[in-house]
Amino acid sequence: MPNGIPVATVAIGGARNAGILAARILATSDPELAKRLEAFAAENNARAVAMDEEVRGSRQ
Repeated sequence: MPNGIPVATVAIGGARNAGILAARILATSDPELAKRLEAFAAENNARAVAMDEEVRGSRQ
């Protein structure tokens, strides 16, 4: 792509990430969707923290 043309890319087989990207684009004009994406991100973060704590705990 030439300079100044933004390109959104996702990995092959990255349908989940492609869906999230599409939802984020749509959320720019849909406040309810934006709220749902915020909740989704918070849940993902909480899961990641819990998994990290589990891994760190198993090393002790």
